[in-house]
Amino acid sequence: MSLVTLKDVLQPALKDGYAVAGLVTLGWEDMRAYVAAAEAENVPVILQAGPSCRAHTPLSVLGKMFTHLAENASVPVVAHLDHGYTPEECHEAIDSGFTSVMFDGSREAIDKNIANTAAIVEMAHTAGVSCEGEIGFVGYSGGEGSAGTDPEEAARFARETGVDAMAISVGNVHLQQNKEGGLDEARIRAIEAMTDIPLVIHGGSGVPVAQRTSLAQQSSICKFNIGTELRMAFGSALRTSVNADPDRFDRVQILKDTHDPLVAATRTVLRAFQKG
Repeated sequence: MSLVTLKDVLQPALKDGYAVAGLVTLGWEDMRAYVAAAEAENVPVILQAGPSCRAHTPLSVLGKMFTHLAENASVPVVAHLDHGYTPEECHEAIDSGFTSVMFDGSREAIDKNIANTAAIVEMAHTAGVSCEGEIGFVGYSGGEGSAGTDPEEAARFARETGVDAMAISVGNVHLQQNKEGGLDEARIRAIEAMTDIPLVIHGGSGVPVAQRTSLAQQSSICKFNIGTELRMAFGSALRTSVNADPDRFDRVQILKDTHDPLVAATRTVLRAFQKG
């Protein structure tokens, strides 16, 4: 297989009743495990480089890493910029080989968000790249509060920006470590009724698994971003590896022990989004 765009994987998902996982990467160990898990489940996967990942590794390097994995994978792989905040950042990602960019203007007033997102969409589409935008604001556990998506504003945003996918705020929260919450399905249905593009849930780790599955199969939500849940799985595996042998210092050997547990955890995540 090779790199594909976000539109390439989300349009079939919208048509056939399933969702694709946007998996938040931090380094080689997790992105490699995510692709291995997707291959084992025979599903496409979206590798995402968010702000913390980009602070650790340059976009130009991440693009090469994603491309290498995609070219050797047996399933479609999307190289996705998550939460790009400036045109320069999105442009750099496109130049680095990313096939999808998410421009986050959700903190801005709607008119400015639409204008800025539409400009990124035009730039991305000119380059043959997909673009995701966000309307409403998805907050952070223990941090900024959310501002729910207004269905009429969502319809306007989708129509005037031309985004390939639209992230919405419907009770989801970034960095949530438990699944005690749940999404506002009435708001989701209201947004669906006024739009016809794939919808995206950020902060998917906090969504109960049964709700992930039902929405993947029976709504326009075609992409769930999963980060915290798999970071916790990686951290647990890493802690076990380090503590197993206090005299071991070779980080390659230590990190190698995280692969199988992370693949297993990722496969569990991916199964929840598949067709009924």
